[in-house]
Amino acid sequence: MEEGNNNTGKYIQKRIAAIVLAGGRGTRMNSRIPKQYMDLCGKPVLYYALKAFQDSAVDEIVLVTAAEDIDYCQRQIVDKYHLDKVRYITGGGKERYDSVFNGLKMVSQSDYVLIHDGARPFLTQKVIADNICAVMTQKACVTGVPSKDTVKISDGNGCVADTPERSRVWIIQTPQTFATPLIYQAYEKIFTMDRSNVTDDAMVVEAAMSLPVHFVMGDYRNIKITTPEDLKIAQVFVEEQGS
Repeated sequence: MEEGNNNTGKYIQKRIAAIVLAGGRGTRMNSRIPKQYMDLCGKPVLYYALKAFQDSAVDEIVLVTAAEDIDYCQRQIVDKYHLDKVRYITGGGKERYDSVFNGLKMVSQSDYVLIHDGARPFLTQKVIADNICAVMTQKACVTGVPSKDTVKISDGNGCVADTPERSRVWIIQTPQTFATPLIYQAYEKIFTMDRSNVTDDAMVVEAAMSLPVHFVMGDYRNIKITTPEDLKIAQVFVEEQGS
């Protein structure tokens, strides 16, 4: 990936990495097969996210999965579908932030890193390119889409506490994209802090670095497969794409 400098006319080579998280067990799928390995029109769900990065400007991919699944991922997904940008497959940790940090250790020499959920199979080339373009100036970006629905905040006792203005509410997706030194430092710092409420990478930067995280427009089809209903919707999307 090359970043242009309009003042000098020179180009500086930037190394782009992607971390794909595939360590979840998918308990809400009511299946013994983890959701990322379930069949989606003849291929594992995880294949689609990896293939998106394979076809992009990303230089290398790190796949983070359960330690016992490493051999399966290598043989049945990476090797089978010739995903040669997957340079490392590493084991995850107990929590999501543990898994991300394990992945970050493998891409510490990259300039920028995209962090993506392997259970989101409909990542487009436009979303990837928009994230790469944005992170080069903003340093910390999160993919999302404006909420189509009115959102209510609960008081914890079954009553409405607040109704935020809908125009300010975004539904967050992945990838979440950062300058690698920034996100690495944020993760190092977050392990010395209370992590009980950390649910995504943007929150790590917000909490540990006190820096703004910028939105990148996502795609309403960039769904995360979590329930059996999601898988049915995903099958329709794949069939419509003719894949």
